[in-house]
Amino acid sequence: MRRFYLIGFLVLMVFDTMTQICFKLNANHAGPFVPEFAWFLRMVSAPWMYVAICGYLGSFFTWMTLLKRAPVGPAFAASHLEVVFVLAASYFLFGERLSTVQLVGCGIILAGIVCLAFDPPDEGHDAA
Repeated sequence: MRRFYLIGFLVLMVFDTMTQICFKLNANHAGPFVPEFAWFLRMVSAPWMYVAICGYLGSFFTWMTLLKRAPVGPAFAASHLEVVFVLAASYFLFGERLSTVQLVGCGIILAGIVCLAFDPPDEGHDAA
């Protein structure tokens, strides 16, 4: 079952990261927002938009599959790894700078996920 979770969350992170990167590429392609039809056409004509839509669909189906088996709390926490993955991808692909606050935030996300990974499962104790 752990292998299922590991592969499932890795696939989810790939889909989520791909989606965000494609949105960035599409925004770069379309240029700054201007309320004109030509700008809209640039947005919907770029292939990045359709890859991003496919990424959203892949994320949705992967997430629904994971939620069938994974406990909601740890699954929700692990889904926030997307922030870390997108930040790293933006650094490497677009040369974006990372601030201390962003790095600390990534560390907190990772620490929270590690804590939840080692948290023993509830045994059905009654709160009396």
